[in-house]
Amino acid sequence: MTAELVRGQNHTLPQTRLEIRVSAGSPVVAGATLGDENGVVRGAEWIAHPGSPQLPGLEVSQQAAAGHRLAVDLEALPETVHRVTVLLALPVGVGGPTRFGTTAAPFVAVTGPDGTEIATFTLTGLDAESAVSALELYRRQGAWKVRAVGQGYAAGLAEMLADQGLAQAAELAASIQEAVARSLARSVAPPPPRTPEGDRVRHASGPPDQPTATAHPSAARPPTAHRPTATPAHPPTGTDPGTASAPTASAPGGPINYAHPSRQHAAPPTPPPTPPPAQPGQAAQPVAGDATGWSMDERLYNQIWGMFEDLARAAAAYRSAVDFADSRMDQELDRSLSDPRNRIGGAGDRAREEARAKRDELTARAREVLDRDLAQLAAEAAVVEPALPAAYAGWDNPVWHAHRVPMELPMALRLGDLHLPERTGLRIPLLVRLPLERGIWVDSGRTASEAAALIDSDRLRRLAMETAVLHAARLLAVYPPGEFSVHVIDPAGSAAGPLAPLVDAGVLAGPPAAGPQGVASVLAHLTRRVDLVQMAVRAGAADSLPPDLDTGEQLLVVNDFPHGFDDRAVTQLRYLADEGPPVGVHLLMVADREDAHAYGPVLDPLWRSLLRITPVADSHLADPWVGHAWTYEPPVTPPGSRVLEQVLAAVTAARRAAGR
Repeated sequence: MTAELVRGQNHTLPQTRLEIRVSAGSPVVAGATLGDENGVVRGAEWIAHPGSPQLPGLEVSQQAAAGHRLAVDLEALPETVHRVTVLLALPVGVGGPTRFGTTAAPFVAVTGPDGTEIATFTLTGLDAESAVSALELYRRQGAWKVRAVGQGYAAGLAEMLADQGLAQAAELAASIQEAVARSLARSVAPPPPRTPEGDRVRHASGPPDQPTATAHPSAARPPTAHRPTATPAHPPTGTDPGTASAPTASAPGGPINYAHPSRQHAAPPTPPPTPPPAQPGQAAQPVAGDATGWSMDERLYNQIWGMFEDLARAAAAYRSAVDFADSRMDQELDRSLSDPRNRIGGAGDRAREEARAKRDELTARAREVLDRDLAQLAAEAAVVEPALPAAYAGWDNPVWHAHRVPMELPMALRLGDLHLPERTGLRIPLLVRLPLERGIWVDSGRTASEAAALIDSDRLRRLAMETAVLHAARLLAVYPPGEFSVHVIDPAGSAAGPLAPLVDAGVLAGPPAAGPQGVASVLAHLTRRVDLVQMAVRAGAADSLPPDLDTGEQLLVVNDFPHGFDDRAVTQLRYLADEGPPVGVHLLMVADREDAHAYGPVLDPLWRSLLRITPVADSHLADPWVGHAWTYEPPVTPPGSRVLEQVLAAVTAARRAAGR
């Protein structure tokens, strides 16, 4: 699997014969420097560049070009070499771009000789820099690794070479540029973007605005106003987004067939809205639905998950840059203070000040890039949120005041919001696909998070049940009339207050079940439904189902589990959690796991099968691709609002009109 690196991230190299492939939006100079164990370039003979393209174990291009292939044989390098740094620079004095901020972000891939990608790195966030250390191959404890660097230099190639300890860096930089100027006429054209059938589009039509910070191969996206389909690579909810097939030709040279393979009478996908033209030097204005899809709902769904990935990348790039700056400061301090004579006195103090100043500069530049990216995402969120349909919208969205129960099932449902500590005010809707593929567990325990520990136990249980009621109400509101039923188990009747909106509106399948008999009755009814539908599906005899069987989707809301449950009821509940979702029976549990500790590991599969959410903000949703812990914000209605009662009244009216 290809590793997509962010600044400061490293990856072990599985082999020693490699190719470094470079793609850029305009001709660039590609070279490499060799460094000793301290990273110092000992002389001009340790640099491979267009004027001297070959060194033992290393060969680079002899001209500036938009595409390069550097050959590296790590085993053939001199034993004193511990680091190979790949550098890129813009040619000077040839009428081309003078800074990387005006070109598409360079892309660097480390591959095997057969072209198999090992690691990739997109150099985003460059602005005034005209030279950059792209990545480095380094030896540690006998093994070679690659690290994404992305360190730019506004003063160009001379400053970059001087930073690596090379004497007479300015003279060598001038000679390299002179050699480039002589061969520039042979530069190749920029490579074309990859097609949707390939890996991804490498270059955006404009300066890059989003940093790359995810390791998933389908996650790369161009700037906000020019992004392709933004289907999420790895939502933290564990759901799989839908995809639309690429158009296919019916015959060589014939017309293109846009028919979707799993849909009948499908139309070509509607193109995303055209964003307003950007002013020179400014990013294009965001628009709602700026993603491809077969409907506006699908485009908004793709756009929201694209925003999620952009925020993940931006935060990961910033954190990696800070880690890299700290690591570099430590290395510089170790190198400067390795001589005992420099550990005390003015020399040591100056070394510490210079290292810290460089660290602060790198961190400040990373924060500047992050703030720019977050500002662009905030502007996009401000445009997207008001345009969301009811299924995706927050309860404070005006769309609910004119809501009508739809006749078709939407593709997704909003469960709350996600945010990261870099900007807590930037919220990304947490969407899950419909029909639900797994149950939901609203954790009412006080030990689950610090925020929950500060709340009284009774109030926390009430908040958890209110959260469950909001989810049930949203599901009722977005399903067609009569196609979704809600059952409630409240063994002790402790949730009468939070359940009042559902009970008063008459949208439940029956009164909330109380006591052991009520629990057993509801579980037996739903277990029978799962058994009958499973048998009918396996036998291919769906028409043979009993006429009194409700074939619509069913939601079972369970409060205060395991109170009121005997061993048989617990077994039935586990069965519904495992077998129910494929045949339309779903769980929404409000429970404190500590209350069920007497069952020990017997219930572990049950908890793992459910998506855990909380009634208060909590950082528990992990994103393993970039290592973030997303903070989940549960849904709430505006204070004093009667939007919940209005929506449930609309559900009741729609059912009555449909004769359900």
